Amino acid sequence: MSFSFDSLNKAQREAVGALDGPVLILAGAGTGKTRTVTCRIAHMLERKIPPADILAVTFTNKAASEMRERIAGMVSKKAAEAMTVCTFHSLCVRILRGGIDKLGYKRNFSICSQSDQTGLMKQLLVRKGGSDEKVKPETVIAAISKAKNQGVDPSEIEDDFFATLGTAYQNELRAQNAVDFDDLLLLAERVLREHADVREHFQQRFRRVTVDEFQDTNALQMKLLQQLVAEPYHVCVVGDDDQSIYGWRGAESANILQFERFFPNPRVIRLEENYRSTRAVLHTANSLIKHNFGRREKILRATRVGGEPVRIVAMPGDDEEAEFIAEEILGGRGTPGVQWEDFAVLFRTNGQSRKLELALRERKIPYRMVGAQSFYDRREVRDVLAYAQLLAAPDADVPLLRVLNAPPRGIGQATAVLATDWSREHHDSVWHALCDPQFTWQLGTKARESIESFVALIAGAKNRIEIAGENPADVLQQLISEIEYLPWIERACKSDSERQQRGEGVFSVIESLRAHTAKGRSLQAFLDDSALASDREDEDLEKKAGVTLITLHASKGLEFPRVYLVGLEEGFLPHTRSIAEGTKDEERRLLYVGITRARDQLTMTYCATRIKWGQQTSCQASSFIGELDDEYIVFTTFDEVIGAPPSTDELDAMFANFQKMLDEI
Repeated sequence: MSFSFDSLNKAQREAVGALDGPVLILAGAGTGKTRTVTCRIAHMLERKIPPADILAVTFTNKAASEMRERIAGMVSKKAAEAMTVCTFHSLCVRILRGGIDKLGYKRNFSICSQSDQTGLMKQLLVRKGGSDEKVKPETVIAAISKAKNQGVDPSEIEDDFFATLGTAYQNELRAQNAVDFDDLLLLAERVLREHADVREHFQQRFRRVTVDEFQDTNALQMKLLQQLVAEPYHVCVVGDDDQSIYGWRGAESANILQFERFFPNPRVIRLEENYRSTRAVLHTANSLIKHNFGRREKILRATRVGGEPVRIVAMPGDDEEAEFIAEEILGGRGTPGVQWEDFAVLFRTNGQSRKLELALRERKIPYRMVGAQSFYDRREVRDVLAYAQLLAAPDADVPLLRVLNAPPRGIGQATAVLATDWSREHHDSVWHALCDPQFTWQLGTKARESIESFVALIAGAKNRIEIAGENPADVLQQLISEIEYLPWIERACKSDSERQQRGEGVFSVIESLRAHTAKGRSLQAFLDDSALASDREDEDLEKKAGVTLITLHASKGLEFPRVYLVGLEEGFLPHTRSIAEGTKDEERRLLYVGITRARDQLTMTYCATRIKWGQQTSCQASSFIGELDDEYIVFTTFDEVIGAPPSTDELDAMFANFQKMLDEI
């Protein structure tokens, strides 16, 4: 065994030694959870528990792989291979391979991938008339998935048409002896619950069960665990109710809060010694989370000494917020030993990343996007930029073909192919093909009239800019409104937040163009800048080096030396939807997760105004700020920070940058 009890703190030693009966390990942020779990499993083997009896379950293949590797590093390779370390879905496949025939399926069932599901639903939509109603297959699949995870049969979905599709979908899967990912959980729980022989087999097979990230389990996964674990309940769950932030996708914080209801008289062990963050960061986090009711009481304690106070900076607007952060990162990077990867910017919603990206790009600061789609890679952004390109140069084929039938205007794919072939034969652009009567008279009346209408629309808008001298942003905004682009793309959205994001994306492009033209720059110059920005998005940002831009949800489990947490405003954090739905506690946990990502420095910002939907909107500081104990907090403003004399670190960084420039010369 490659660990010593002496290397563990008191609570960790207690957790590692607690091998029997139900055990609940409340592992606070940065308290050495993974080390504790792997040491506990290694200790099982030292106590001669057969490795084949051990099951460890987590949520992602990556997490399962990392856990397996760490365990293998502490025990023999043979023992590690004999254990079962897997995801919930992988576990369910094992269970169903051994008992799905009890439910009328064959054991050689197949598992539908996401693309398989989409293809099947497309066929069903054609059969059921849904293609005429412009229903997207992904929307129906999402509704079916939500119903299954709530324990509702797809035939009982409230929308009658979706219920019909749900029934047909399930019948088709059954006919093909196939299941989807939601079925894996549903059917595994059902076969264990309904068939004692299968249940007893797996209860005997897995006598020691460990579940990681238990706060992320949903009601169905809890039911599965109850069926899998028999008396004397040798089950250990590890998690932190204060980091339960996935309620919107079905996670039940009640699973960890009410663990005693599922498994009687558990041993509860709290890991509270934090090895990650400074006392200032942890004190601030503790002062926030204590305002949540019904939580498992725990207080993170710093093992590190020293550290800077937490900063809360009031910003005039989101432009200043982005510029402030980019400039500080640029200056901080000059400090010896500091890398771009030491910096992270955390935000609540995807739309907040746009100005941050622009500010970093302007300063040539490398960055990587995690957990959010880059602004320039979003569909509505690329569509609106394509329309802007047509106003500057309609004979550009790529943007023209992108929006030729978006929104649908009666110019189908077949017509687009004909126009492209004609343009190649005549060594001309697709636009000129659409304008040439020799081409359009080959087409049917409906297609010809649609093309003529589209050509007139684009040509008229272009003339307003070039002949009438109107502002390109005004013309683009009116064009997007006239073709009813926004209502069309919103119809495909699955949630109010997605609809809001699409709308903000459209208006952001238009306002960005307006800002460019206000500086006397041309439409084409704006398009050139946007094209260069878009071109960089073809890289895999998550594998790039650089500053990390990351959503709060995606940041859980990560840590960074220097963290900027932006947008602490009512409506953003807590989000407007959470206030209306009464889920403000989860938003508080989300902020707690963000705060506890910081190792050395934490700066939080809020703005007096933001640009939303193309208009400047007043903002109010988050109510969460008032809940923070200010013992280790410095409150300041953008003007105070900008006007302050440079610190010793900043001067050192400046001179280091000068020296670097001289060395390069």
